[in-house]
Amino acid sequence: MWRVEKVNSLIKKELGKIILKEIDLPPEILLTITRVEASSNLFQAKVFVSVMPEEKTEEIFKILNQNIFSLQQRLNKKLKMRPVPKISFVKEKRTAEAGRVEELLRKIKKEK
Repeated sequence: MWRVEKVNSLIKKELGKIILKEIDLPPEILLTITRVEASSNLFQAKVFVSVMPEEKTEEIFKILNQNIFSLQQRLNKKLKMRPVPKISFVKEKRTAEAGRVEELLRKIKKEK
């Protein structure tokens, strides 16, 4: 279990650096890798991504998925382990849910 958590952290850190350097994202976009969940056998890893503004999420996922092969190759070179989990991008729903909760709390506060 400890190894999986360490791999999750390492993938999050390295992939973040790679995306920052290698992928041309529009300047008004904030992309955050919120967490990584590697499978217990370390063959696959879900990379949870949050995009602000939220309307640009589909566009950003399209860009990420178009570049997934080169991102995977760069990650393979950076990580000194075998196997390197095969990455897939997943929309982070927790961030949107948290934003919605905060919005509702603000509304309730205003009403009081």
